Amino acid sequence: MTGTNRKDNTTQRTIWSWALYDFANSPFTTLIVTFVYATYFTEAIARDNVSGTALWSRGITITALIVAVVSPALGALADRGGYRKLFVLIATVVCAGATAALYGVLPGQVVAALVLVIVANVAFELGTVFYNAFLPDIAPPQRIGTVSGWAWGLGYIGGLTALAVALVTLVQPETPWFGFSTEAGENIRATNLLVAAWFLLFSLPLFVWVREDRSRKSAAGRVVRDAYVQLRQTFTEIRRYSQIVRFLIARLVYNDGLVTIFAFGGIYAAGAFGFSLEQVLIFGIVVNVFAGAGAIAFGYLDDRVGAKRTLVVSLLGLIAATALAIVTTSEALFWVSGVLIGIFAGPNQAASRSLLGRFVPHEKENEFFGFFAFSGKLTAFIGPLLLGILTELSGSQRVGVSVVLMLLVVGLVLLLGVDERAGSAAREPNPARRD
Repeated sequence: MTGTNRKDNTTQRTIWSWALYDFANSPFTTLIVTFVYATYFTEAIARDNVSGTALWSRGITITALIVAVVSPALGALADRGGYRKLFVLIATVVCAGATAALYGVLPGQVVAALVLVIVANVAFELGTVFYNAFLPDIAPPQRIGTVSGWAWGLGYIGGLTALAVALVTLVQPETPWFGFSTEAGENIRATNLLVAAWFLLFSLPLFVWVREDRSRKSAAGRVVRDAYVQLRQTFTEIRRYSQIVRFLIARLVYNDGLVTIFAFGGIYAAGAFGFSLEQVLIFGIVVNVFAGAGAIAFGYLDDRVGAKRTLVVSLLGLIAATALAIVTTSEALFWVSGVLIGIFAGPNQAASRSLLGRFVPHEKENEFFGFFAFSGKLTAFIGPLLLGILTELSGSQRVGVSVVLMLLVVGLVLLLGVDERAGSAAREPNPARRD
């Protein structure tokens, strides 16, 4: 990157414009994937709670497989074509469009709901690949943990704010705002319109003020070929990136646990503890408050003690919180487990992103963040799939959720083998590499 671009990309306006994208897209995961629409799908669109849980798990599984297959190749293509911002734009528009279309899906229309959720979720996940790849360019090395943490914190604030707006204007009132009714769940379905509009509005600063480094763009007509060569070189030089590989394998496992928590948190609260949709929303607000605070606070810890140590602390906290949620029959203790999950989930995601940001070579940022998504999705179907299967076989959501605990423990053990110092040292370009 040229000195001018580096200087421009480290301005506060650039950093905050980038971070606002987390604020923009987080209501999708909060309202659609985790709390509101996921619960509405299992309770109102599907035939019953158990079959709805199983079907939702299938949809999350399909999303994970699609993202895992295409993200590394699209990352290499973005590196060579200078398409990073373009791909973020396309993904944002597709996600918002499919989310808005969920408003028209009525109870009983299971296939239509699942298809639109899969399209929206795939676009959301692919958009984060290229959004995350901006991090090493815009954040100074000594502040990468803080910047990532603040962005995740803003994301949780965005999810919290949108959730509160949905609760006050659409879900809670006997007469919903903006002319919507409660017939056929119209007020609940209208939350999809809120999420879509929110995403489009607050993502605008990224497209206006965040510059893309296109200095490594291939010549016209060679983009696809060079993207293929870059992927092949990465696999050829894989020993050089051994710490990245170890980290991505560990994340492949523990992130599966997080994906399962996010996808089924609201469903579990409703099924195991009898939470109403309104209670699920309040639960989501509380979790987001603590998640945002945790992400911001642990971002400073990340820069002081390192991303790996921050990840270890977060995983230990998540393991304890998940175990509590599984064994307790007390609603009060379940609330405690939810607060703990919030406190440690945000730092886990932020530190995962910052650790890769410290490891990834500048010339392969999109590609490696594609592999980051790959590691997050390659086996991300296992947790939701096993949860759905075990729930069906046992007739108990508690048995299904026990899968999360196993994934977090195994991921922690694998993470302990990562050497953060060696990974950072291997970041410098290889002088023997030829494009």
